[in-house]
Amino acid sequence: MAVSLFRSPLGREYHGNTRIEGVKPTGRRRVFVQTETGCVLGLELDRSDSAHMVKRRLQIALNAPIGESSLTFGDMVLNNDLSAIRNDSPLLLTRNIMHRSSSTPCLSPTGRDIQQKDQSGPVEILGHSSIFVKTKHLVDEVVNAIKTGVDPIPVHGGLGGAYYFRNSRGESVAIVKPTDEEPFAPNNPKGFVGKALGQPGLKRSVRVGETGFREVAAYLLDYDHFANVPATALVKITHSIFNVNDGVSGHNSNKIQRKKKLLSKIASFQQFISHDFDASDHGTSSFPVSAVHRIGILDIRIFNTDRHAGNLLVRKLDTNDDRRFSEVELIPIDHGLCLPENLEDPYFEWIHWPQASIPFSEDELEYIEKLDPYYDSDMLKNELPMIREACLRVLILCTVFLKEAAAYGLCLAEIGEMMSREFRRGEEEPSELEVICMDARRILAEKEAEMMVSSPKFEVEEDGFQFQIDYDYSTFDSTPKLSYENLGFGFGRNPLSKLDEEDEESEEETEDDARPVSGEVLCASKLSMKMLSLSDNSGGSNLKSQTTKAESGGYVAVNSSSGHRSANEPIAAGASFVKLGDMNEDQWDLFLEIFQDLVYPAFAKRKSIAMGQKQRQRLGTSCQF
Repeated sequence: MAVSLFRSPLGREYHGNTRIEGVKPTGRRRVFVQTETGCVLGLELDRSDSAHMVKRRLQIALNAPIGESSLTFGDMVLNNDLSAIRNDSPLLLTRNIMHRSSSTPCLSPTGRDIQQKDQSGPVEILGHSSIFVKTKHLVDEVVNAIKTGVDPIPVHGGLGGAYYFRNSRGESVAIVKPTDEEPFAPNNPKGFVGKALGQPGLKRSVRVGETGFREVAAYLLDYDHFANVPATALVKITHSIFNVNDGVSGHNSNKIQRKKKLLSKIASFQQFISHDFDASDHGTSSFPVSAVHRIGILDIRIFNTDRHAGNLLVRKLDTNDDRRFSEVELIPIDHGLCLPENLEDPYFEWIHWPQASIPFSEDELEYIEKLDPYYDSDMLKNELPMIREACLRVLILCTVFLKEAAAYGLCLAEIGEMMSREFRRGEEEPSELEVICMDARRILAEKEAEMMVSSPKFEVEEDGFQFQIDYDYSTFDSTPKLSYENLGFGFGRNPLSKLDEEDEESEEETEDDARPVSGEVLCASKLSMKMLSLSDNSGGSNLKSQTTKAESGGYVAVNSSSGHRSANEPIAAGASFVKLGDMNEDQWDLFLEIFQDLVYPAFAKRKSIAMGQKQRQRLGTSCQF
């Protein structure tokens, strides 16, 4: 039953959407499966294929047992049905138990083995939106250069693997960042390794191997080239220059021999923009107000956690001589740490620049007013369906916050300050945005509690017997202590010891960290937890268990085993005061309504702050790679 990977050559070095849909019969799709070590294989799927059949094909291709592996697509674990998988989608194959030793086989075929089975071109764009037309032209240039022997050049700076791909004239036209060469990823060429794809990375709310998706998302969200983000696409790219760490056999001789082998990677492919310097090399006073505003508007929408001067390129537009110029253009790059799964502390370098304190122009206010966060979310689901739902909720929340704040009259600096955390008395305090969200979560819980308490009869069925609302709680000694953290509010202070990004497995919730809960909320919430502890397997209750999610950051873990975090298991929210991904759709809609009602008092308070207030000390981190 084995089916060869790409059983016939595709003909040309690069192919667009026309070739894919014109040749393949209806119901056939092409996908790219990436192993947790970074290797990529192409597969053709029939309408009748299941996840089990795909794993069987991969087992034959990889010549390694993969029975204890999971096939995931964003938030989805593909147990059987593959109907939701679109053409050219990247899938991730991960092992459920990963305690790899020197005797453990690596799920990584050699580059030569891949190319014998996968006969696609050197560069394949994973997506068919018309917005990628410019990128397709760049891809054609790169492919022609590869055919004529023009090799890419490694980028030596930064923490992750990156490569300048050139055209036939030797000019750099694109910068390529493989997802498996990110910081901490298995094939990082600079020694920053130690985690599998799908685990928490430099930021706990951004997983290893998923920054490339975010690079593309930033470009897709930059409508009308408003913020000047360079053209970016997700690609499957093949070349011998890419790095593969050989594990126990990773000697120099093997690396020299591997240079001749072709390796396929999933990577972000971004247009290279020639520039004169970056914002850290020159004073910011010459930067146009509109350029700073436009980049800031994008950063707020996508909740950029790493906007530093090094990822703002500066290009001279009007030069009198080599030392003096009258106007510059700003180009924002490196958006891999935007759209986190949870709210955390963003990093906005521009927050104290004088341009950020100037009010928005009429054109900028009109652009903000026309933004539709729900359209943005649907667009990203369509173009990048592997992006997780929690990230899309961050996008919606931040865009709503931006629209309301701009309409109220706040400037860019005021909005950025409301989203940034303070550092006081040795602790990181929640931002004003997070405080609003925590209040919204509290009100949401109170509304739900009122609905349950007001119900004349609250029952949960389990194997034919029922519990009513006045059941004796004392019979359930195993019920955990209830706190706002149990409920997913993230309420109360969260000391820095809990924000240590390396302490992933030792997060403990204490009673002192939580604010006391009102008796009414306690009663109803405690009841729902007790009832669900008995009806967990019945499927008869629509309530969500809060206690079962407390240890996993407000989510239910899937496909996880002892000692290893599944690629699809949501990240614990130790670095977050509030979570958005643990609400169902009804709760999320109601939360947004409450949130919008609460922002106006917060805006009024912000406006009342004295203009001469000292700049506050805040904790911000920058991750240049």
